[in-house]
Amino acid sequence: MRIAFLLFPNVTQLDLTGPAQVLSRMGEGTQLDLVAATPDPVPTDAGFAILPTATFDDVTGADILCVPGGFGTNAAIADDRTMDWVRDVGTRAQWVTSVCTGSLVLGAAGLLEGYRATCHWGQRHMLPLFGATPVAERVVVDRNRVTGAGVTAGIDFAFRLIALIRGEERARFVQLSLEYDPDPPFDSGSPDRADAALVAAYQRRVAELAPGREEKLRRLAAMRGYA
Repeated sequence: MRIAFLLFPNVTQLDLTGPAQVLSRMGEGTQLDLVAATPDPVPTDAGFAILPTATFDDVTGADILCVPGGFGTNAAIADDRTMDWVRDVGTRAQWVTSVCTGSLVLGAAGLLEGYRATCHWGQRHMLPLFGATPVAERVVVDRNRVTGAGVTAGIDFAFRLIALIRGEERARFVQLSLEYDPDPPFDSGSPDRADAALVAAYQRRVAELAPGREEKLRRLAAMRGYA
């Protein structure tokens, strides 16, 4: 079972490292690669870099393609080489998956048209740009497309994927081995439960960090052939 994670500048590292940790324990024969355009360290939005294990030239196919998200997704969509690799590997993969805004990258590559999918709540409404149906769920399975919502949902996504491929017993075993027993100190992890002021503060912060993000994504969608 070969698993290929796309690695690109300004990726949200937990989108990648959370599910990578879980999926690495899928079972015997699992091979996991962090694939980037070059072998150079890739900066993340957490302020540290991740070293790729392979390049696009090294990995031309995989059983599972997983695309994480982050503030670098627009740049990834704008990059022809990245999109060609995602499209090529995703077209032939057994499972096409994403975490957070990685689903927008899948969509821009033409891999979510006609599929139900999720995304980080802050950009989930952008999925229809690429012909996908947005679903407000933590993990969405539609045929061989499995998408996780924002950041930490990538861990839940990975357990669901293991259950689909290797069975629930294996997924439960991995959950126990990682002591995945979340008990968050605050009930503000969803815009449905956080107060309006907190949601507004988050939206202002995103606008400061990535001004014009949605407008740029709409232009990129048009560039990729979506009206």
